[in-house]
Amino acid sequence: MENKNSTIHVEVAYALPDRQRIVALEVPEGCTVREAALQSGLDKQFAGLDLATADLGVFGKSVGAPDSQPLKSGERVEIYRPLIADPKEVRKQRAAKVKARKEAQ
Repeated sequence: MENKNSTIHVEVAYALPDRQRIVALEVPEGCTVREAALQSGLDKQFAGLDLATADLGVFGKSVGAPDSQPLKSGERVEIYRPLIADPKEVRKQRAAKVKARKEAQ
């Protein structure tokens, strides 16, 4: 006989600039971050999304080992898109613009 507590409720989220989706799932206890992402089926809704290799996180914190980290009930898995620009480089460019503006005054 199956125990009522053998499954947990989690969500899996993915977003593009113009479209997002959150999928609620009931998964077995011990389900990993990657397994939940794969079970979400979001790769079928978003062309080019490869859940087998995508960077994943839980509630905004990147998960270093998504294939082995188990989820807890109520957690939200987030699927991250590759960065278009290096955030450090963007900050440097922004700082250079501010400095140039100040020097021009």
